[in-house]
Amino acid sequence: MPCYTPVIFFIFRRPDLTAKVFEAIRKAQPTKLFVIADGPRNEKEAVLCQQVREVTEQVDWGCEVFRNYSGTHLGCRKRISTGITWAFEKVKDAIILEDDCFPHSDFFPYCSELLERYRNDTRIFSICGSNFQEGIKRGEGDYYFSRHADPWGWATWSRAWEFYDDTMSNWPLFQESEKINNIFETTPEQDYWINIFETLYSSNFPDSWFYRWQLSIWMNSGLSIWPNVRLISNLGFGEDGTNCKIPGKLSNMELHAGRISKLNPPAFIMPEKQADNHLFLFRHNGALLIEKRKYGKFYDWLLRYRRFRSSPLRFIASNLGKILK
Repeated sequence: MPCYTPVIFFIFRRPDLTAKVFEAIRKAQPTKLFVIADGPRNEKEAVLCQQVREVTEQVDWGCEVFRNYSGTHLGCRKRISTGITWAFEKVKDAIILEDDCFPHSDFFPYCSELLERYRNDTRIFSICGSNFQEGIKRGEGDYYFSRHADPWGWATWSRAWEFYDDTMSNWPLFQESEKINNIFETTPEQDYWINIFETLYSSNFPDSWFYRWQLSIWMNSGLSIWPNVRLISNLGFGEDGTNCKIPGKLSNMELHAGRISKLNPPAFIMPEKQADNHLFLFRHNGALLIEKRKYGKFYDWLLRYRRFRSSPLRFIASNLGKILK
């Protein structure tokens, strides 16, 4: 059965990954496909960009295709944000995938059903496909509500994307009013996000559309939906990645092994606090930040002690110069 929800597919310079994700899209057979490409920064990337675009030319199912290819390099933030805005000038909702976000086959019907179910519920801003709960089911439904969004395979409506503020124009007022303090359960998490937003606002670093989207959601008291199983795996960790260059616990995570036959809703439209706390600890390295805050200037000594405990000979060999001093 074809996917009647439009799909937005962002591509750049990675033909192998693009081919894997495009094959998953081909199997889902969306009736509308938006292919949005950033432009190259040099001649080497120009070759790769062309190869990537050729991959997406292989549309062999009934599909209306819209293409938006940039001739110059816009960067992650500008390309994705302008691409979504462009697509939402033509459709009212969409499933959004980047070239390294590999979807489970149930990701498409999951998004389609929830886009329809919450179409007119303005509390809901996004539908995520990821899951970082390490096997813990949250709530009584097949999905749960969260304060947090996620950029790795998701869906939304034009009515929600209208609130995206690329300039973060209200950030100073939001921070001054201390309303951001009401969002977080712990001080370390609050400090983590405030630091990100202050850096974004003052220096436009990092080149991220997602942090701006997350702030826009919080400024409007929005919620996101997360599945209780993992429907997206990020395959893009590596040297050619834009933001994710070092493989780790979040890379190539195993997808849900079964199928989703029915999406039973939670009893209440409220954020699952335990899930959000766990997301901070696991997804955003919150456990490390809390430990650093706890031990302060002694944190480096704690790390050395742990390395010594785990491998005394290796620790002594690597620190021999310091020991002899």
